[in-house]
Amino acid sequence: MALWRAYQRALTAHPWKVQVLTAGSLMGLGDVISQQLVERRGLQAHQAGRTLTMASLGCGFVGPVVGGWYRVLDRLIPGTTKVDALKKMLLDQGGFAPCFLGCFLPLVGTLNGLSAQDNWAKLQRVSWPGLWPAVQLANFYLVPLHYRLAVVQCVAVIWNSYLSWKAHRL
Repeated sequence: MALWRAYQRALTAHPWKVQVLTAGSLMGLGDVISQQLVERRGLQAHQAGRTLTMASLGCGFVGPVVGGWYRVLDRLIPGTTKVDALKKMLLDQGGFAPCFLGCFLPLVGTLNGLSAQDNWAKLQRVSWPGLWPAVQLANFYLVPLHYRLAVVQCVAVIWNSYLSWKAHRL
């Protein structure tokens, strides 16, 4: 509980910085989980540079883009009713998510040295799991704006493991 209160205080004092650092930390954790639990690389074969890249993408891309999107979305569709949450989820999943992933996966590919052709082929092979509509519906309905990125990033530890595995596998 003390850790949660400290996080809340930091989030109140420095919302943007804390959201970005949270995203970066959880992206890095997702890659560690991907390498150690999914790919079973072991500590000797762990690619620390890959984990650093994912954490950096979390701080430099995912945190700012998703955090900024939530602010824009709350201005576009103010309110917290069930209908408002449904509208936000539909706009988020139908518009933002495909664009975001269409940028994120090629960015990772480019950082890993893939050509434009290889990136395009990789993007065409990606399956889009149905986890996020339910998560986002609950997030937009139940969670205050300043906690949304943290909530999503906690769920995203599993998603980030999947993304990291998918981005480095394809």
